[in-house]
Amino acid sequence: MKRRQFRLAALAFVLGAAWLGALRMPPAVAQSPEQLIDLGTRVHGAFGTYIALGIRIGNDALATLKAKPREVDVTLHSGPKAPCPCLVDGIMIVTAASPGQGTLRVANEPAAEDQIGVVIIRHRRDGQSVRYIVPVSAGPKLFAWNREKSPRERLDAVLQEPAENLFVREISK
Repeated sequence: MKRRQFRLAALAFVLGAAWLGALRMPPAVAQSPEQLIDLGTRVHGAFGTYIALGIRIGNDALATLKAKPREVDVTLHSGPKAPCPCLVDGIMIVTAASPGQGTLRVANEPAAEDQIGVVIIRHRRDGQSVRYIVPVSAGPKLFAWNREKSPRERLDAVLQEPAENLFVREISK
């Protein structure tokens, strides 16, 4: 009887571990486009171009700063005319910065009138930072893609568009 109980307990442990493993999210750096879209939809409620832009900015910052997820601190200044924390949801997905960890915040101070938003991403270890300015001029293109394209097409469009049409990047040391 004890042998059977041991086998049942071992089977329960293995199945439980497999079930818990299935619930874990894959590492942010290893996500496929489909996983990014799914996660963006779950986190934000829908997957639009501003989340895709946040993903692009987050990836760019990690590469520029030579950082891994959880090694950065993120601050977003939303534009005064069209507050857009959608950007920060995309950035959060890629960088794993989090309000709960105190490494991601939406600042009270707005961006300038001609900006949709300003994002500052700082490497927590060495202090180097990258500042991204999303100008109001990028808005019409992003809004049109939201109307005309599927979520996957939105992600592809944002990732393939020349950066200078979507944001200005400033690196500081």
